Order: sequence, then structure tokens, then C-alpha cells
Amino acid sequence: MSAPRKYPDELRERSVRLVVEAMAEDPSLSLNGAVQRIGVRVGVVPDTLRGWAKQHRIDTGQVPGTTTSDARRIKDLEHEVRELKRANEILLAASSFFARELDPRLPW
Repeated sequence: MSAPRKYPDELRERSVRLVVEAMAEDPSLSLNGAVQRIGVRVGVVPDTLRGWAKQHRIDTGQVPGTTTSDARRIKDLEHEVRELKRANEILLAASSFFARELDPRLPW
């Protein structure tokens, strides 16, 4: 179970939008400069806002990386693989148990 979010989604979206707008208005402004400027205004820690802005750039295709939806899908698939491996181990143990019971040649 994931931890509860510290910041509401509306604040996150608004903050990222403000960073993108600030960078569009002033092309000489770096991501770090925009984050420092906007973070203070909206009350978000600059490192947190920087991560949101970087993920937004990945999600919109501006820079390469794993998108949010892909990361969620990967996490779900990894969970499914763990469950299937666990089920496979249980079935393997059960089949070997019953094979020993049915084969009179085995010393068990």
C-alpha cells in the first residue's frame, strides 16, 4: 500500500503548469531556476517540484524516459510475475508430494 500523498493533485498540476509557463516566458530560465521561483510561491519543496516537472517532461514526450503509465504497468506486471512464480512453486511442491504417494518404488 502506498503512502498518502502530501500534496493534493490540483496543487501538483498547478505547480507544474506554472513551471512550464515560466520556462516558456523566459527561455533563458533553467528548470532549476523556474523550480526555485515557483516552489516558494506555491509552497512546494523545490526538490519535489523538480521531480514533478521532470516527470511531466517525460510524460509529454519532451525527454526520453519511463512514463508514469508505463511505470505503473511495469509495477503491476512485476507483481503478477511474483504471484505466478509463487503459485508455480506451490503447484510443483504439490505435484511432487502426490507423485511420491502414488509411486510405490520410492522409499517415502
